[in-house]
Amino acid sequence: MPGYELFGAQERKEVNDVLETGILMRYGFDGARNGMWKAKELEAAICEKFGVAHTQLVSSGTAALTAAMAALGIGAGDEVIMPTFTFVASFEAVLSVGAIPVPVDIDETMTLDPKAVAAAITPKTKAVMPVHMCGSMAQLDELKAICDANKIFLLEDACQAIGGTYKGKHLGTIGDAGTFSFDFVKIITCAEGGAVMTNNKEVYHKADQYSDHGHDHMGKDRGADLHPYLGYNFRISELHAAVGLAQVRRLEEFLTLQRRNHAIICDALKGVEGITMRQIPDAAGDTGSFASFFMPTEEMAREAIKALQAEGVAGNFYWYDNNWHYIRKWQHLQSGSWMNRFYDEQKKQVLHYANQAFPVSDAIMGRCISSSISLLWDEAQAKERGAKIAAILKKVIVGAAV
Repeated sequence: MPGYELFGAQERKEVNDVLETGILMRYGFDGARNGMWKAKELEAAICEKFGVAHTQLVSSGTAALTAAMAALGIGAGDEVIMPTFTFVASFEAVLSVGAIPVPVDIDETMTLDPKAVAAAITPKTKAVMPVHMCGSMAQLDELKAICDANKIFLLEDACQAIGGTYKGKHLGTIGDAGTFSFDFVKIITCAEGGAVMTNNKEVYHKADQYSDHGHDHMGKDRGADLHPYLGYNFRISELHAAVGLAQVRRLEEFLTLQRRNHAIICDALKGVEGITMRQIPDAAGDTGSFASFFMPTEEMAREAIKALQAEGVAGNFYWYDNNWHYIRKWQHLQSGSWMNRFYDEQKKQVLHYANQAFPVSDAIMGRCISSSISLLWDEAQAKERGAKIAAILKKVIVGAAV
């Protein structure tokens, strides 16, 4: 799946450019950097590659979500609808601006169920946050229609779906704002980093200022910048941006390999009677980073994971028991285990929403297995892996029927 698998000469060249100047910070030191502005280059490259007007680089995908929400004016007491299946960063970012994460059920797209979203809207709802999990996309037409009808924001968390598209548009560029993560195991990496993308100039300027202590970045003297808004330190470094600059230029190379291997694995899985594949709203836009499927029952899914592990087939994920990606394992959120004190209403609402029952999501995720796709496999290796997974799954299903 991730770009780190093919880290090489292109990335080293961009990093060495920075090391030769010794200027590791993205702002200032104009003379000493000898014209090297890797963060600016990467922002421009992202805009060009993904067809978006503005990009602001930050230190992580979590920082990107936080900066995006701040720039959209989301804050204390506002509700943000998010899926039960996501990484913990999604709700962490919502909490960081004082807002309330409102988890709702997913469907077999493994992303937000539009009907569940519509049912969850209250007068306090400020945004819907689809999370394009495991390389594929949410049902964006339906979600955008809900947001438009209720005059609320659509904020895309596209951290796991860099390069994916929906009806010809890149994921992360369709809503009012969108975010990428460039951590070490994303489709392309900066080692650590993230991006806020938007076609709204005001939202961009606010994200730019918020991510750098409120600097307005309007003058040549950084020390003389004005600070029209309070901000925080979410800056990316030139070293991290340099890695990302090389990687974004290689994105099509990565996607071609990933999609080829994904197709091989999925072809093998389709021959297994009893399993169903994840629903993908726009198959042409899937990044191919995971082959996700559903076993007939939770018991069979658990047995399949054990069998895959026993046979040495690595890289298969049973999210239902994962501590970081599914709501039933977020005990720290459900029990109120946070270091800093929340204001009373936020604490009350967080505990209320986090402790809801989600039988629909449970029924889906309890049967789900995601098999990660490597860029390093050749076609023969992918076919061998696909055949081995398929044989194991068939054995589990047949054994359960006996």
